[in-house]
Formats: sequence, structure tokens, C-alpha cells
Amino acid sequence: MNTDKHPQSLNKEDYLSHIAFDSVIFGFNGKDLKILILEYHNTGLFALPGGFVRRNESLAEAVTKGVEERTGIDDLYLEQFQTFGGLNRSDSKAMEQILEMNGLDIKANEWLLDRFISIAYYALINFEEVNPIPDPLADSIEWYSLDELPPLMMDHEEIVHKALETLRENLDKKLLGMNLLPAKFTMKELQNAYEKITGETFKRTAFQRRMLATKNLVRHEKLFTGGAHRAPYLYSFKIK
Repeated sequence: MNTDKHPQSLNKEDYLSHIAFDSVIFGFNGKDLKILILEYHNTGLFALPGGFVRRNESLAEAVTKGVEERTGIDDLYLEQFQTFGGLNRSDSKAMEQILEMNGLDIKANEWLLDRFISIAYYALINFEEVNPIPDPLADSIEWYSLDELPPLMMDHEEIVHKALETLRENLDKKLLGMNLLPAKFTMKELQNAYEKITGETFKRTAFQRRMLATKNLVRHEKLFTGGAHRAPYLYSFKIK
């Protein structure tokens, strides 16, 4: 959920009916992969950052603004990957609890208890460069490792799994277009990134052949940190 302030009600007439968005923000610092999760105030309920679409803004504008408010990044590339409309997209009791714990009138915000179709987006950023900001109804917003995610509301776990699947299918493009590795990196650092994000282990020589075959890498000088015969080459992504 995403609000501009902390109003006594969210005016139903200001928003498109039954349309929401959810954002899966992956954070990767070259070593660890995490996901941004918020916890609603005094409820113990966890969810992905999301929100609604105002009638006077486009979907893209709503999502970009919502993510900027949570991450402080105004030029983050977000990719739409799926729309979710299952029957489990409604949990009126949980929504009542969120409203009640924030001192908001349930009757005035009754439209929020209904079922929403959610358009989901994902992004990949360096979590060390972000100081997350919780939305007005949340106690906190934190980075969680994939294997330490708390139980998520409604179908948010399904959304995370689908986002991770999509990220892995598009990893070449994502790493190529993001500043998630040093300007020059070793093949070992690149392999570590792939292994952390895909959850797989690769043989060193096979991985190197695969990466060089993509023609996306430029080889540079060796990284001398000790014995010269053991020094690995440095690489960078080709600028396209």
C-alpha cells in the first residue's frame, strides 16, 4: 500500500477501481541477493511495497512514484512481468487490522477491503546504495535474504516466486544494464553473481566459455594481487 501522507481515509473517487500494483525490488551487492519487504504497523503482517493508481496519473507514473518513495531512487528501471487476479487477492480481515492499527476509519475506507487485480513489477538494484523508507501504514521496510523471508500477505509469496523466475530468465540483460558489479570485475565475481541469483553452481571453465560466447564482455589487464601466474583477468561489459 502506498499513500502520500497519513490521511484519515483514502478517497475512493481518487483512484481507479480494483487496480493495484506490487513491486518486487531485488537488492544485490555483488555477493548477496535480498528482497525489500515492509511490515504493517502493529500487525505482524508483511507485504511487498505496492499501491494504487490515481485517476490523474498513468500506471507507470504510479509505480515509479511508489518505488521512489520507498527507495529514494527516481530513475530505477522497473519491468512489468505479470498481472495477478486470483481469488486469494483479498484478505478483508487483514486489511481491517491494518486500518484499525493505524487509527483509520474502517467504514470510510471500506473499498480497500475488496479484491484488487495487481500488476506486478520487478527491479534489480544494489541494496547498499538504498536507505529504504516505510510507507505511512508500515512500521518498517527491510531487506530480507531469499531464505529468510517472513510469511507474506495474500499472494505476495507467489508474486515473489514469479519475479525471481523472470529475473533469472533475463539475468544476462539485467547484469549488463545495471551497475551491480565493479566497472571491471573478475570472472569469479561474475560467476558468483550468477550463482547467487540463480541458486545454481557452475563449473568454472564451462561458465567462462558461456560468458565469453555471449560477446558481451571486454577483457582487460590482469588483477595482480600476488603471484603473477595466478592473477585473473579483469573484464567489463561492452557499452551498447
